[in-house]
Amino acid sequence: MRLSLLTRERFFAAALLSPGMLLVVIFAFYPILYSFYLSLHRIILGLPGLGQPFVGLRNYADLLHDRIALHALANTLLFVFSSTLLEVMFGLCIALVMNRHFRGRGFLRASILVPWAIPTVVSSQMWRFIFHDKYGLLNFILFGSDISRYQAWLADPSIAFTAIVTADVWKTSSFAALLILAGLQTIPDDLYEAARIDGASAWQRFRKITLPLVRPALLIALLFRTMDAFRVFDLVFVMTQGGPADSTNVLQFYGYKKIFAEGLMGYGSTISVLVFLVTFVTAIVYLRLLGKGMFGKPA
Repeated sequence: MRLSLLTRERFFAAALLSPGMLLVVIFAFYPILYSFYLSLHRIILGLPGLGQPFVGLRNYADLLHDRIALHALANTLLFVFSSTLLEVMFGLCIALVMNRHFRGRGFLRASILVPWAIPTVVSSQMWRFIFHDKYGLLNFILFGSDISRYQAWLADPSIAFTAIVTADVWKTSSFAALLILAGLQTIPDDLYEAARIDGASAWQRFRKITLPLVRPALLIALLFRTMDAFRVFDLVFVMTQGGPADSTNVLQFYGYKKIFAEGLMGYGSTISVLVFLVTFVTAIVYLRLLGKGMFGKPA
């Protein structure tokens, strides 16, 4: 029996999609599933003679009673909330400026992406030098050549955490601005002109036109920055190593230490699974709370 045209088109579409889907399965789904598999076993890299005994949810139970892990989770959530909020706010402000017509706008758009284009390890090292207690730029700006007053900023728990948030906001606000700018450019100028003729102020135009219509771009920026912030590792690794007193210890870095420093592969994989689950649940909450009315359903 000859296949119908619709069936042949479906087979052709599946053939085109299958290579991409295969890559997604190999590089996305398989690592997640394998990490979950490892988290159900007791694996110590330095003691291969112990084998890989199945322990079920024992690692997860231990994680719930791990004070350092719970503190790292709190640090991670605080970092995600503060950095994402600031990045989206600054990104919106930058996008509003770049969306206006003025001389040199092209140069500004190119230069604003420089921090995002710099590798995170490089920018982290730069910020570590800025906060350095002996020859840091911050100490020089505040105290000049009076080195007796220089402060060890990264040795102070509260300032060290603020430092990594500052470094992350400086680097990735431009990325949020790029996403929001794309949303701003889809808003017709006729809407602003009509509102201006009706006597709407700049704030009213922003609140009644810009914010509702740019909401999809804001949601995308929030999603991308939140998921990326949960995976923060290199920033902490370069600047503070999780210190001082675990004040900047985040889940990803704690999992790294458990696997590579202590050799606890199973327990470290449990931490990785926890990061994935928290990120996944947060993304679902974003879509449910902020995505109403954006996917064909009324707000």
